[in-house]
Amino acid sequence: MKIAMIGAGYVGLVSGACLADFGHTVVCIDRDPDKIASLNAGRMPIYEPGLDVLVAENVRQGRLAFRATMREAVAEADAVFIAVGTPSRRGDGFADLSFVFDAAREIAGALSGFTVVVTKSTVPVGTGDEVERIIRETNPGAQFAVASNPEFLREGAAIADFKRPDRIVVGAEEASAEAVMREVYRPLYLNQAPIMVTSRRTAELTKYAANAFLAAKITFINEVADLCEAVGADVQAVARGIGLDNRIGSKFLHAGPGYGGSCFPKDTLALVKTAQDAGTPLRLVETVVAVNDQRKRAMARKVIKACGGSVRGRTVALLGLTFKPNTDDMRDAPSLAIVAGLQDAGAVVRAYDPEGMEQARALMPAVDYAENAYACAEGADAVVIVTEWNAFRALDLDRLRQAMSSGEAAPVLIDLRNIYDPVSAARHGFNYCGVGRRKLNSIPVNLPRERYK
Repeated sequence: MKIAMIGAGYVGLVSGACLADFGHTVVCIDRDPDKIASLNAGRMPIYEPGLDVLVAENVRQGRLAFRATMREAVAEADAVFIAVGTPSRRGDGFADLSFVFDAAREIAGALSGFTVVVTKSTVPVGTGDEVERIIRETNPGAQFAVASNPEFLREGAAIADFKRPDRIVVGAEEASAEAVMREVYRPLYLNQAPIMVTSRRTAELTKYAANAFLAAKITFINEVADLCEAVGADVQAVARGIGLDNRIGSKFLHAGPGYGGSCFPKDTLALVKTAQDAGTPLRLVETVVAVNDQRKRAMARKVIKACGGSVRGRTVALLGLTFKPNTDDMRDAPSLAIVAGLQDAGAVVRAYDPEGMEQARALMPAVDYAENAYACAEGADAVVIVTEWNAFRALDLDRLRQAMSSGEAAPVLIDLRNIYDPVSAARHGFNYCGVGRRKLNSIPVNLPRERYK
């Protein structure tokens, strides 16, 4: 099939490259000429493991191309995917759909023959109806159908998610649109990926509901972690105990500094606004949004408390800045609030991230950036693990401690991802602080240390 992908950002680029890898002919279109030039030169605008190799191979095979204009690609396409940004609108928190509607108008003028226009972007309920209205108004003679096909990609694992999905959700009102979408995803037949066909509005809401539920799960275990610290329980054991229940599941039950990224923050807020407009407020999701926002700033206070109540004039080293590992995405990353809180308290902040420092420099220019984890810890009074990159999972703790400040007090290791064993960290000379874990002096010495990993 011939496919036009409008938008060469995270969703559009990954989706376009994967569809080309299935054997379709894909043209990714983006208004940013610099991005198109970079892609044509083989330079990726984002970091996603394996994406550069996938793009290069499909460009070499002639199945994937990049252009700055859409007319020719749309005219030849069987399906046109809209994969542009839908950021939170300033002032009210609703999803900003201006890029989606602009794309719809431009697509309308280029349509030739029957074409399925697919909203791949995360959009509020009813957006497909408006896209259809815009196209029909702009080009009354166009032969087209509008479908919804929300993405469920995890940054850092997006290629695997696209090629081996849990499900493919298609919202279509016409049988002709459903037939085209089934042909687009036919290469996944051998993977037995279930295709769920619903109404367009149901598909749109499914995406928001999925993200809101996962955000609620993260927020729930984070609040349980706070309770664990107060009563002397261990959140990791609690999470395992409830996660073994198949009705609950173990995923997204890892206590930490709060969720961030390009999806959960804006999508939960957009769902809240949609529900309020519909007169059916989602109180649970409203609370999730509020609690998560407060938690990020609270992590700075947690660091300050672990440092004895003051960080003024002291150096705090942050390991990890992106909102999760295996991405360079800094959008709504917890590190932004943590750094701001520490700097407000007078700390000198140094940081290292394997992939995110270029983006971080533009957002946090007053931070001192290091070339590796040990250089980051050099002379620091405290080290804070913010993002659970693999490179931080097996640090040489003796080397890390020796690099830190050699004052009278033991150096502080604040592990916001619970990577390290508290007992082991203490044996290496650290004053250890995790999230939702028992204080070291409350752990019975006769119990096996494996219980606290």
